[in-house]
Amino acid sequence: MGKLTVTSNRENDTLTVTPVGRIDTGNYTEFERHVKADLNGVKNIILEFEHLDYISSSGLRVLISLHKMLLAEDGKLIIRKPTNMVREVFDVTGFTEMINIEN
Repeated sequence: MGKLTVTSNRENDTLTVTPVGRIDTGNYTEFERHVKADLNGVKNIILEFEHLDYISSSGLRVLISLHKMLLAEDGKLIIRKPTNMVREVFDVTGFTEMINIEN
């Protein structure tokens, strides 16, 4: 199991979440709980991935769940500054076609 720390900041209807380390099968539920802890009134989630070293398929499922939930509310999921390794996972899995990814 990889090490993961998660911080978040909410401004109005936007939640910005910064995970540091790895999102893997051992800790993806911790990441999901942190992001979904208080989404009342949240329309947009920004995930700052510049310090995320790895994301597993379990973590990708969390992203899909967030994306679908926000689409239903006319909101957006935005991923900012993914590391090269995480961007490669997004490219291979087709996430770059589905989710807004900013450099």
